[in-house]
Amino acid sequence: MKVIKKIFEFYIDGFKNIDKLGIKLWIIIAIKLFIMFVILKIFFFPNFLNSKFETDKQKSDYIFNNLTKN
Repeated sequence: MKVIKKIFEFYIDGFKNIDKLGIKLWIIIAIKLFIMFVILKIFFFPNFLNSKFETDKQKSDYIFNNLTKN
């Protein structure tokens, strides 16, 4: 537990002493992560199974058949 606390304090101290360029870079990183995980998920990876099947049994049968076919 003491090691985790030291690691946490290390990062907190680092973010307190960050310069303006570092802040801009972290903002860019946050925007890119938001785009990758939220925007792309919504528009390019729809929930296929929920739109095609109604029950969990139908979904599991579909997945099983696709994984095991030659």
